Amino acid sequence: MLPAGSGRIYNLQHPHKKKERAMKYPIGIQNFESLRKDGYTYVDKTAMIHQLASQGRYYFLSRPRRFGKSLLLSTLEAYFAGKRGLFRGLAMEKLEKDWTAFPILHLDLNTDDYQHGNVLGQRLNLVLSQWEKLYGKEAGEATFSQRFEGVIRRAAEKTGRRVVILVDEYDKPLLQTLGDDALQAAHRNLLKSFYGALKSQDQYIRFALLTGVTKFGKVSVFSDLNNLFDLSMDERYQSLCGITEEEIHAYFGESVRELAGRLGLTVEETLARLREQYDGYHFRQNGIGVYNPFSLLNTFSKLEFGSYWFETGTPTYLVELLQRDDYVLPNLTEEVATADVLNSIDSFSS
Repeated sequence: MLPAGSGRIYNLQHPHKKKERAMKYPIGIQNFESLRKDGYTYVDKTAMIHQLASQGRYYFLSRPRRFGKSLLLSTLEAYFAGKRGLFRGLAMEKLEKDWTAFPILHLDLNTDDYQHGNVLGQRLNLVLSQWEKLYGKEAGEATFSQRFEGVIRRAAEKTGRRVVILVDEYDKPLLQTLGDDALQAAHRNLLKSFYGALKSQDQYIRFALLTGVTKFGKVSVFSDLNNLFDLSMDERYQSLCGITEEEIHAYFGESVRELAGRLGLTVEETLARLREQYDGYHFRQNGIGVYNPFSLLNTFSKLEFGSYWFETGTPTYLVELLQRDDYVLPNLTEEVATADVLNSIDSFSS
C-alpha cells in the first residue's frame, strides 16, 4: 500500500455493485500477527510506521482508549522481529529492505488493577523475571530500575543488536489511583525510576515507544526521560491510530453501501451521519478529522449506529474526576484549549 488513503478505492456511487467476500472487522483484535493470519481487514498504517522507525528512536503517543494503540505496538513488534511475511501486500513490504530481527522488550500495563497494594511492583517483577530468563541477571541488581538496565544491556550484548522497547498504557497505574494520593505518589516514583533506565541505557536502545491515554508534561514520571519525542499532536502522524475519511473510501466502500441499504439512506447521507457521529477527533489545530475505529467498525459490523465507544471506552478516571470536583458540564463544552496549553499539561505532577 501506498500512504494512508491510497490503495484500493471503492466507488461509493454504485450501490448495486456486486458484493465481494464478507469483510472481517478487527473489533477488539490487538495482535497484528493474529489479525493478518486470520484475514481481518487492516487499514495500512505501515508507511507511517516505517517513517517513524527510520527517522527517530524515542517516542511518546497519547490517544483515547479503543483507538488502536495496542495494535500499533503489536505491528511495531512484528516489524522489529523481522516477520516480513506478515507485511505481504502492505507498504512496509516494499519500504523495508533489511528485515533485521531485534530483541524486543514489550511491557503491557493494561492487564492489572493497580488500586490496591503493590500490584504495580508485582507486575514489574513478573515481567522482569521473564526477561531475565532470556537474558540473565547479575548479582547486585536489586531495584526494578537496576534490573531493567541490566536486561537492556545484556539483551543487546547477547544478540549483538540494540533493543526495541514498547510500553502499552504507561499511565494506567496512575489513572487508577487518582483518589489515593499516597498510592499514586508511590506509583509515580516507581515508574519515574523505571522509565529513567531508558535514558541511562541509550547506547543499547534502537527504538522506544511509550503509549497512554493521558498527555505527559515536562515533569512527573518522565522527568528523568527527557529525550522522548511527543507524537501526540505531530502533523505527520495525525492518523497513525484511527481511521480517516479517505481510508473509509479506500477500505470500507462496500460497508458504507451495505449500511446505507439497511438504514434506507443514500450513500451520501450515510457518510454524513458517520462523519457527524464518529469523526470528532482532531490531533492538531486545523488537522484532518479522525474517526474512532472502535465505533466505526462496530457500526459496520452491526449495521446500526450506536454509542459504542462511550459504552466500553469511557475512561473511569474521567468519570471519577467529574464526580469528585463538581465540574459544570455545560461550561466545559465552551472551553477552548490551545495546542500550547495541551502541550504544557502534566497530568500527574504533584
